[in-house]
Amino acid sequence: MLTVIAIVISYLLGSLSFSILIAKWIKGIDIRKHGSGNAGATNTLRILGKGPAAAVFLLDIIKGVLAVLLGKWLVGGEWVPVVCGLAAIIGHNWPVFFGFKGGKGIATTVGVIASLAFLPALIAGIAAILSIVITRFVSLGSLIFAALVPIIILLTSKPLPLLLASLLICIFAFVRHRSNIVKLVQGNENKLGARKQ
Repeated sequence: MLTVIAIVISYLLGSLSFSILIAKWIKGIDIRKHGSGNAGATNTLRILGKGPAAAVFLLDIIKGVLAVLLGKWLVGGEWVPVVCGLAAIIGHNWPVFFGFKGGKGIATTVGVIASLAFLPALIAGIAAILSIVITRFVSLGSLIFAALVPIIILLTSKPLPLLLASLLICIFAFVRHRSNIVKLVQGNENKLGARKQ
């Protein structure tokens, strides 16, 4: 029973879309109807600026961390914290509070992976940041992070639940970024620092 409670709370926590909430609070808008249409930190940066974007990014990371900690605290073991982290990411991507239309889950993924396997998250995070600095494509950095995490987890012999979860998270990321992948291939993806729309 505690396992079910932990997973449900983690999903509900993930469903708190801070980009939507902050955009509604600051400008009275639905951020999903502006810019790229994504409910995440990058689109928040384009529409609302650096401060709100930083807040969204940090809060989305925190909810991933809290979901994992909740699983560890209520139940423990190898599986439940991992599933709670996945539930938070699913909640972010498909939030029950906002018509199941959310973001792409990368910041929440960072929080989840960092809580479960800090070193793989750190290595993949550094690679992703370097990619963003060099190319200014946030989507490319996000995909690099998602792809590297399961590889590093496999190479560092982390537990099976974590490896399986990282593979599922990688699939989530690529599915959610499919339009960005097309734009990257076509050479018309938006770069970080692009003007507000």
